[in-house]
Amino acid sequence: MSKLSAEDIEKRLLNFPEWEYYDDAIHAEFEFENFKDCFSAMSRIAFECEALNHHPDWSNVYNVLTISLTTHSANGVTEKDFKLAKAIEAIVEPDDED
Repeated sequence: MSKLSAEDIEKRLLNFPEWEYYDDAIHAEFEFENFKDCFSAMSRIAFECEALNHHPDWSNVYNVLTISLTTHSANGVTEKDFKLAKAIEAIVEPDDED
């Protein structure tokens, strides 16, 4: 998987308003109602990570989840990172179907 250019990354990030690009990774921070909701989202994200065989650098403090995505073998951001970001977005901010 080849590393994307900074220009390509910035262009793709237009579809991911929660995410920023710096330090050769894309980063996002999500705030939940409480710890339980945050941990529940992390558990669902973990299954996506395993399915994609791609794992984030992440941390959580109470109700805040901080995520950084990079492809270490490519020394930067690749298509894999955007696939995982899309899956994370679907879990963290599902479309309202009301």
